Amino acid sequence: MASTRALVLRAEKKPVHGLDSPGPHQLYRNPVLGIEQRELGPLEKGNIRVEMIFAGICGTDVAATRCNPETGYILGSAPLQVGPEGRVLGHEGVGRVIEAGAEVHNLFPGDYVTFSSIITCFQCEPCRRGNFNQCENAILSGMEKDGLFGTVVDVPVQLAYNVNDIAGMPSGLEAAACIEPAGCGFLAATSAKTSPGDNVLIFGGGPIGLFTAMLCREVFGAANVSIVEPVPFRRKLASKWADHTYDVQEFFSSTAKHSFDVLIEASGAIQNINRAFPGMSANSRVVLLARSGSALSLQHVDHMITNNIAVMGSRGHLCGAFNSLLALYAEGRLPLHEAVTAVVEGIDALKAHLDDPDDIQNNNCKVLARLTM
Repeated sequence: MASTRALVLRAEKKPVHGLDSPGPHQLYRNPVLGIEQRELGPLEKGNIRVEMIFAGICGTDVAATRCNPETGYILGSAPLQVGPEGRVLGHEGVGRVIEAGAEVHNLFPGDYVTFSSIITCFQCEPCRRGNFNQCENAILSGMEKDGLFGTVVDVPVQLAYNVNDIAGMPSGLEAAACIEPAGCGFLAATSAKTSPGDNVLIFGGGPIGLFTAMLCREVFGAANVSIVEPVPFRRKLASKWADHTYDVQEFFSSTAKHSFDVLIEASGAIQNINRAFPGMSANSRVVLLARSGSALSLQHVDHMITNNIAVMGSRGHLCGAFNSLLALYAEGRLPLHEAVTAVVEGIDALKAHLDDPDDIQNNNCKVLARLTM
C-alpha cells in the first residue's frame, strides 16, 4: 500500500454570526499547518497515482493559511472545505505517473503530467455549453479536495495533462509546474479580448500578473504593458515583460495621462480599480482576476456608460488554455520557467515558506518545492 508525506491544513469551523452564506474567510479560524504521514489506500477508478516532482506555491495557498490577527479568520475567500481530517493543499505542480487506475486509458506509468485544478461535472448547463470554468458543481483540487502538497498523490485523470514532450527540455519540468497559474492569466487576457496594439494595465506583479504580462506582450500582441506592483523585487523582474513598472503611489501620483484599453486586476487590492477607472479608454475592458472578499465600488459610472466599458470576472484555466500554453512553450515562445525565482527542497521547506511567507512576497515571484527527485 502506498503512503505519502503530505502538508495538511487544519482549521476551526466557526461561521461568523448572522451570515446566511459565509465565505471561507468568514467560516474557518485559526489555521494550522502540519506534515503528516498518510496511507493512500487502493487507487480509485478514474484516478492516477503520481509521484510529485515540483509543487508550486500559490497566493491562494498562502491566503488559506494566514489569518486576521484580530479575529483569527483566514484571509482567503476562494472556495475551501476543511473537514476533521484536514485538507492537503496545493494545486500547481508536475509529477510522474506511478500507477493508473481502472478506466484510465490515456496515461501510463512513467508519463510526466501537470494538472488543472477544477474538477467539473460535465453535466450542468454551463458544462453542456462548454463553459467548464463556471461548472455549477465544480470542486477545486487542493481546496475542496486533497491536492498536490504530498510526495505521492492521487489525482482524477480529468485534471492531468501529458507533458512528456517538454519534460526533457531544459527547465521543462519547472515550466510544466507553472502551467496552471499561467492558464489563469491566459484566460484573463482572452476574456479581456486583448488585441494587437492594446495598452494593457496590470495590477499585481506576482506570478499570475507576471504571466499575464508575458502573454499580453508575447502572444496577444499588446503594444504597451504596464504593471503596478508595490514590491521592488517583483517590479524589477516584471520589467522584462512590461514596458512600464510602477509603485502604487508612483502610478497614481504621476502627472502623465494614462489611457488603457485593458485593465487586469491580479493583486487583490480591488480599490485600485476605482482609482484607475477614469483612465480607461472607450470600449475598454476591466477584468477582475484576484480574489479578496472585498466589495467593488465604482464612482465613475457615467464614465463607464459613456465609454461602453465592460467590467467582468475571470475564473479558471480550462477550455483549451493548457494546450495553447504547452504548444507555445514547446516552440520557445513563452519562457514560463523564467518566473521561477526559487526552488526549495522538500515538504519541510514548503511548510516553512507557508508558515512565514514574507520571503515569497518580498524576494520572490514563483516559488517551487521539489518534493521528490
